[in-house]
Amino acid sequence: MSELSITTTQNVNINFQAASVGDRIVAQLLDLLIKAAYIIVVYYIFFYLIGLNEYMDSADTWSVMAIVMMFGLPVIFYSLLQESLMEGQTFGKKIMKIKVIKLDGYQAGFGDYLMRWLFRLIEISIGSGIIGLIAISLSSKNQRLGDMAAGTAVISLKNNININHTILQEIDDDYVPTYPLVIKLSDNDARIIKETFESALKAKDFRLIFKLRQKIESVTGIKSQSDNDTDFMRTVLKDYNYYTRNM
Repeated sequence: MSELSITTTQNVNINFQAASVGDRIVAQLLDLLIKAAYIIVVYYIFFYLIGLNEYMDSADTWSVMAIVMMFGLPVIFYSLLQESLMEGQTFGKKIMKIKVIKLDGYQAGFGDYLMRWLFRLIEISIGSGIIGLIAISLSSKNQRLGDMAAGTAVISLKNNININHTILQEIDDDYVPTYPLVIKLSDNDARIIKETFESALKAKDFRLIFKLRQKIESVTGIKSQSDNDTDFMRTVLKDYNYYTRNM
C-alpha cells in the first residue's frame, strides 16, 4: 500500500494511505454482488410473482426497452448515486474501508463523482476493467483514468489513528458553543482547518490565519463575533467538536 501525499490549498501536506488494488477489486466485486442481488429480487417480484413477463411478451419493442431501462437504472447509476450520497463510498468501499477524496484533501462533489462514473463506462465496461487496472498500476497515486480526470484519489481508512483523533479539541462539560453553522463542515474540513491553523500559528503566519478565517466564513456563512482571528479559529474548532460529539 503506497503513501499518498496531498498538498491542500493552504499549502499543508497531508499523508494518506492510497487504497490498494486488491481492496479496490474486492470492493468492486462486493458491489457487483449487491447489483446481482437487486436484479434477482426484482426479477422474482415483478416477473415471477406479478407476472410482468406475460405483459412484455405481448408489448412492443419500445415498451419492453422502457421497462428494462426503468428497472436497470439503479444498476447503471449505482456507483454515482452511492458515492454522492455516502460521501465517496459505495457499500463495497464502505465494507473495505476505502473512500474517494479530492487531491486537495477536501470532500469530492457530485461533479467529481459524475466524471469518475463517465470514465467508468470506458474503464470497467470495456475489457472487464483491464483499462482501469492498468491505469491504477501505472499511476503513482493509484488513480484510474476517472480519478485523473476528476482530480480524485481513493484512500484507505484503515489507519490506526481515526480521523476524529486529529480534530479533537479539549472542551469543558459546560461549554457553550458560539457558531452552530460549523456543522456545515465535514471531518475532513475540520482536520485541514486545524492542521493549517496550528501550522500557521507555529510559523506566526497571521496573514494565513486571516485568509483561513475568511474562507470559513464564506463557506459556512458564519458571522464572526470576534475581531481576533486566532480566538475565532479556536472557537470554530471547539464548536465543531461540541456539535459533532453531541449529534
